[in-house]
Amino acid sequence: MAVVASAPGKVLITGGYLILERPNAGIVLSTNARFYAIVKPLHEEIKPDSWAWAWTDVKLTSPQLSRESMYKLSLKNLMLQCVSSSELRNPFVEQAVQYAVAAAHATFDKPKKDVLQKLLLQGLDITVLGSNDFYSYRNQIESCGLPLTPEALAMLPPFTSISFNTDDSNRGNYKPEVAKTGLGSSAAMTTAVVAALLHYLGVVDLSSLSGEKHKETNDSQDLDLVHIIAQSAHCIAQGKVGSGFDVSSAVYGSQRYVRFSPEVLSTAQNAAKVLPLQDFILDILKGKWDHERKRFSLPPLMTLLLGEPGTGGSSTPSMVGSVKKWQKSDPQKSHEMWIRLSEANFALETQLSMLSRLAEECWDVYKHVISTCSRLRSEKWVEQAKEPNQEVIIKALLGARGAMLDIRNHMRQMGEAAGIPIEPNSQTQLLDATMSMEGVLLAGVPGAGGFDAIFTVALGDSSSYIAKIWSSINVLALLVREDPYGVSLESGDPRIQEVSSAISSVHIE
Repeated sequence: MAVVASAPGKVLITGGYLILERPNAGIVLSTNARFYAIVKPLHEEIKPDSWAWAWTDVKLTSPQLSRESMYKLSLKNLMLQCVSSSELRNPFVEQAVQYAVAAAHATFDKPKKDVLQKLLLQGLDITVLGSNDFYSYRNQIESCGLPLTPEALAMLPPFTSISFNTDDSNRGNYKPEVAKTGLGSSAAMTTAVVAALLHYLGVVDLSSLSGEKHKETNDSQDLDLVHIIAQSAHCIAQGKVGSGFDVSSAVYGSQRYVRFSPEVLSTAQNAAKVLPLQDFILDILKGKWDHERKRFSLPPLMTLLLGEPGTGGSSTPSMVGSVKKWQKSDPQKSHEMWIRLSEANFALETQLSMLSRLAEECWDVYKHVISTCSRLRSEKWVEQAKEPNQEVIIKALLGARGAMLDIRNHMRQMGEAAGIPIEPNSQTQLLDATMSMEGVLLAGVPGAGGFDAIFTVALGDSSSYIAKIWSSINVLALLVREDPYGVSLESGDPRIQEVSSAISSVHIE
């Protein structure tokens, strides 16, 4: 029986760089762009002599990259060994498999271990698929002579193949040219594989996280276990202990996040170099995971929109490295800027929380204000305050805009001081133009900044208007929207259902 799990991509709207250090918080929104992992047995039955084997087979397929890899998994030390000729490896899935199987071994008693052994001896057939939204398809759209619009993007079949570059001097040497949109594909993929495997192996039961039931809760011990294993696998695959906000949102959905202390994983990182995984997996599972998260999503009648400017993505690790170097070289100035940026982040979070509260307390007034402001530029909003409740809502909207402008200003200054393009000039022009459009509340560069897709938060029905203006200035509005839910168990292979997670939830006029 196949198990299909999915996990969402993310957009970090506040907390870039600060989120690397406790106790700074960041607001991360999960999206309707999802990575899917399908896990099923590779062989229908176990051969009679297979109990004597010390290895089992694992097949990993990535249809969008036209790639298939075969592995042997040692049932003794739980290590994967690639037996394919392909040199293109997927360390995230490899670590996800090893850590998920090790977690099963560490938590099961003898009878359950016997069942696990039988299951593993049937082999593991793993397929990974990412929503189109994780990748850039600008080139394909332009080569077809189509306009850069969400409608053109929606015409692409779900899980469209990703284009390859071929090195002509060596025809066998394919290098995938994967231009990404910055939604955290590695974290979403790792989390989906871990969730599917842990459910398949019987370590967790995620059946309450499917369909409508999914909306009832995102707090459970099973999800916490998925989170720990996914964070561990992702950090080991990356070769560094990151902040983990991308994995946390892939597991739990939209949230306000404060990172875990790096020590909880740095010991595992060192141990992984010299010890077999089962010798330290329990230490990871029982470690002091002290991250903090609180549910957080956009206020009602607001839409997250991403625009791809076509300048290609940025390398987050190298930009983070440059900021850390600057912090060491100028501790006083960097500390002062850190505090100012933290205050601006908190101000934006406060205003958005207030808007959510106002929507609950006076829905009709809130709805009217958002609808009115969605058709006007921000400088005209204040004129719409005809009575006290309207005034409070408009004040909060303008407060959120002001906080976002402060964040952008501090991020630009930090980039200049560190010598990196956190908000490059081309992005500044695009963001300023976007902020001046009707119905735009916020616009910024997500996460670490650079040349990834920009984000905007639009009021009411203004998103289709924004998409049209963007298209006229060569910016492709993506089909991504906020979807505040994390890991989900799916009812079947998403390719058979022919439903793209992006298209199904987007209304295009």
